[in-house]
Amino acid sequence: MGSATAETDEWTEGGDDDVPVSRRGGTRAGAWFAALLLLGVSVVVGCRIADTDGITPVPQLLAFLPWLLAPTALALLLAALSRWRTGLAWGVAALAAIAWFIEPYGKTTEPEGTPVTELRVLTSNIEFGQATDELIEEVRKQSPDIVFVQECEYTCDDRLKQVFGKGTKDAYPYRQAVEGAGSDGSVILSRHPLKPTAGIPATMGMPGATADVKGHEIRLQLAHPMPPLPAHVSTWRKELSTLRDYAAANDTRPTILAGDFNASQDHAAFRRILDTGFRDSARLTGDTRTPTWPAITAPALGAQIDHVLVSRDLSANRTRFLELGSTDHRALVVDLTLHKVT
Repeated sequence: MGSATAETDEWTEGGDDDVPVSRRGGTRAGAWFAALLLLGVSVVVGCRIADTDGITPVPQLLAFLPWLLAPTALALLLAALSRWRTGLAWGVAALAAIAWFIEPYGKTTEPEGTPVTELRVLTSNIEFGQATDELIEEVRKQSPDIVFVQECEYTCDDRLKQVFGKGTKDAYPYRQAVEGAGSDGSVILSRHPLKPTAGIPATMGMPGATADVKGHEIRLQLAHPMPPLPAHVSTWRKELSTLRDYAAANDTRPTILAGDFNASQDHAAFRRILDTGFRDSARLTGDTRTPTWPAITAPALGAQIDHVLVSRDLSANRTRFLELGSTDHRALVVDLTLHKVT
């Protein structure tokens, strides 16, 4: 009996010296399951290392890159129980890579110019207009200067005109909108005068404007590219590239690029935008990994896909995340300061 027991605990010799020869199926099955977990994690992490978003399901999984620590830890446990030495080394390497990429991405340099004015920005995806009433309540409570609203369909648009139109008590008399049903409609509301700009052509509305904030011009652009659904990854990538081109063309003038980007810092297409010199307000205020979607599991679990990006003329002083209810996104409120950069 003693020799039989010892045999189950040995490792084979030669070319397969790292494969457990256990006759207990559970041990061998554990090693195989660990290998499958590590293979899946490695594909996603490999794309992150290669600075590419890959193909489905990689773009979808990249949004949750930090949470890949869980399957990697499970794989390590299974490898340890199976005494699979290659699996242990593989798992440790995967954990190290994930930990490395969890670090915030993007510049944090502050403008060196003199502060000239402050403003508050709110951005919210209200999911087909379902959270319109909650948005109105928060706008009244937070009193932002500029409001970016995504998925504001016809009913939402009419309601915002009724509540915040010219002559109303809580007036946001200036607006720029792309009207549409479902997720296609988007609106920019402002307390400051707006001049319309061309916006960005996309599947869903992305209006743009130039605001006159106490004599200072600030470009405003709402972001709402197509989400990376399996059938629309190429469109998602193309529309994020268009936002990148917009950022590159406006990096030397005061600009705010805000909305639901359907991308996190772990997506290469989003990092391309940050590489133009634009900075993520949440990164500037130390809130990089605070999830904004899905709201039902945030902040315990989720991804930050809603952003307020600013050009080098603007600094961020505070970021808050709001639970609106009736929408799968959390709203962002950011306090900004415009600097006169020479």
